[in-house]
Amino acid sequence: MTPLGPGGAANAWNQLQPKAAALRIKDLDFSDLLDEEDIDVLDNNTFNSAPTCFSGIPPPPPPPPGQKMVRLFWKELKQGDGPHKCRFGRGTVWASLDKVAVDTSRLEHLFESKAKDLPAAKVTRPMKKPVILVLDPKRSNAINIGMTVLPAIHVIKTAILNFDEFAISKEGIEKILTMTPTDEEKQKIQEAQLANPDVPLGTAEQFLLSLASISALTHRLQLWSFKLNYETLEKEIAEPLFDLKLGMEQLASNQTFRRILAALLAIGNFLNGSNAKGFELSYLEKVVEVKDTVHRQSLLHHTCSQVVENYPESSDVYSEIPAITRSSKVDFEQLSENLVQLEKRCKASWDNLKVVAKHETKTVLKNKMTDFLKDCTQRIIILKVVHRRVINRFHSFLLYLGQPSSSVRDIKVTAFCRIISEFALEYRTTRERILTIKRKRATHRERTKTRGKLITEVNLLSAAPPAVAGVGEEEHENMKNLLISSSVSAEQRGLRRTRAVRSKTPSVSIALNLTDDATDEIMDRLVKSVTQNPSDRPSSPKTRKQSRLNRKSLRRTLKSGLTLDMVQALGLNNKAGDKV
Repeated sequence: MTPLGPGGAANAWNQLQPKAAALRIKDLDFSDLLDEEDIDVLDNNTFNSAPTCFSGIPPPPPPPPGQKMVRLFWKELKQGDGPHKCRFGRGTVWASLDKVAVDTSRLEHLFESKAKDLPAAKVTRPMKKPVILVLDPKRSNAINIGMTVLPAIHVIKTAILNFDEFAISKEGIEKILTMTPTDEEKQKIQEAQLANPDVPLGTAEQFLLSLASISALTHRLQLWSFKLNYETLEKEIAEPLFDLKLGMEQLASNQTFRRILAALLAIGNFLNGSNAKGFELSYLEKVVEVKDTVHRQSLLHHTCSQVVENYPESSDVYSEIPAITRSSKVDFEQLSENLVQLEKRCKASWDNLKVVAKHETKTVLKNKMTDFLKDCTQRIIILKVVHRRVINRFHSFLLYLGQPSSSVRDIKVTAFCRIISEFALEYRTTRERILTIKRKRATHRERTKTRGKLITEVNLLSAAPPAVAGVGEEEHENMKNLLISSSVSAEQRGLRRTRAVRSKTPSVSIALNLTDDATDEIMDRLVKSVTQNPSDRPSSPKTRKQSRLNRKSLRRTLKSGLTLDMVQALGLNNKAGDKV
């Protein structure tokens, strides 16, 4: 008795078609994919008869620049396909963009056309993969090499009969599938064994003969391989579809991306002297290649500067669309083919189970494999519905972005996601460079304000209130007045001391006169050094030392005058004074 009934695999497949299945594959929720998305929007005939989405008289194009400008060779969206309503909104994204005012004089200066030669693209031819031709000696060698990574032959035989996935891994099953003996090889080995019963078989021959003794070997291996690989195959299909669905939502709701498109459209309309409503997003991969003719900065740099200046709170886009980046690394054409192959392998597994059931006596094993295939069939049907609706939503998303309906089918999902992801990455890099330059300029302006000032003055300027500066000037004036008054009193005391000493000795009188001159000179230097600006003072260590000595001698002179020993130490005495 087979587990499928009289209808076979095809009948079982049709019986398992879900009527209202929840679109959920493990933890991936696709329940927002509606029934109407089973119909591709490109199959409707409403585009040709519907009025254009750019209704009304278009405004006149901007005045052409006076000089020849660098042109943007984008594909202008001259006429829309109609006010199509989808999940992302009504009409196209271009109709909802804000108007951006650009500095036309600056653009005219930056993007003045200058002839330049384009580098020739290098064409690389793909390398041909070598083709392996297997002969009898090579076949034996391949089997011997494969046996080194497999368990013993008796373990392999028991594991295949019981579908024991702990004894043999997925890679081991795939390896055994390549080593299964053909009918011709089996016949040759048996004939050789009968012809020479006393001679033992070689290692490879013995291995193939042991595998040939397993009933329905190929069917068992294929069924087991499908069971072990199904989870991985399903994950490789479901996760990219979920990323694509999520990526479209992330991009449609990204405000910074809209502002970039608006700024780029405004700049391009000025450079081209046109009034385009939008452009095909395939041009985004060329934005970084267009450079101005003055500073050699890219068009992306100027667009990013415009967005950062007008919208300082804008993001870098790239970090907000991770699902688009992941989708750009997936080949969705191969994914569609993998889904078809997964369905074929599931149907083939039903046939394999039918063959294995004829030779299998364990009812538990047959029921276990039957339940597994029923669950796989249900999940594959859901996966097909999800794939169809996600691709149809992608077509609707392209129409929302302004792509003409005639070219939507030609746009590959992977190529589109790669364009958006690479553009967002370039934008993030450019934005970081612009913000770094702005921070450096701000730091330079702060340093310029404190250039030529002492550290204490900088601290006072940064920490103290504005009234502190006035107090410092007042203290400076008080100190000057105090020093000047001190010098005058010192002169008066010196004169009185001179009159008292003059009666004692003529030599001391001469010494005091010289001392008064020296004192006046010292006081003048002291006053000048105090009243000078900090930056005008001499910074020589020798001068500082001399000034300290002068201050010390000045204090002694003002306090008690010059004694005879001090006069002799200064060399002011003479022979007449010595005699006295």
